[in-house]
Amino acid sequence: MEELISKKDLLTEMNISYGQLYRWKRKKLIPEEWFMKKSTYTGHETFFPRERILERIQQILNMKDGASLDDLADKFSSDIPEELMRKKEDLIGLGVLHTEIIRLYEEIFKGKEEYSFQDILYMYISEDLLHQGNLSVEDLSRILKMLSDQYENIKDKDPALSVYRRFGVTVSLLHKSGEIFYSDQAPIVDNYSIRGALEKLKLKLI
Repeated sequence: MEELISKKDLLTEMNISYGQLYRWKRKKLIPEEWFMKKSTYTGHETFFPRERILERIQQILNMKDGASLDDLADKFSSDIPEELMRKKEDLIGLGVLHTEIIRLYEEIFKGKEEYSFQDILYMYISEDLLHQGNLSVEDLSRILKMLSDQYENIKDKDPALSVYRRFGVTVSLLHKSGEIFYSDQAPIVDNYSIRGALEKLKLKLI
């Protein structure tokens, strides 16, 4: 389970006010689902996913002087910029992707000369997974195809990806972030946040 942090501890650790936190919430810089009400011995208290909220608030603090809250909200939203297209050379030159993952994508989805943001997102996720887990090229090919086929069905549900291997067979699950699946095999990749990858990619490209 993801480690949580209470609202009180969050405000203290990040040296921010209650008003700042809820203004960022209203502006949708912080997702609604990160505000989790839980029972405590003193009543009810709000908790957050510790790692994600600390990273998000640090990003906001680092960027807020150079951009409006509305601009930041657009960068942190889960909306996909439909008009964005990039050539392979641009993605490599910007350091967004490496040649190898683009070559794999070209083998699966032939005939593309430019890539949409959604194409780039699938490649970015696959490259990230390659660094996180012991995945083969065949595993990544199946994950790329699954993302291409199923992402539209889950994109508005804070999607996550988990990958398991049992008896040499790799099983990939596309699911809502935070959901728990039982397996008697430790995951190769556990609850990988697709929304998190999308947000990081938008910061690189927009």
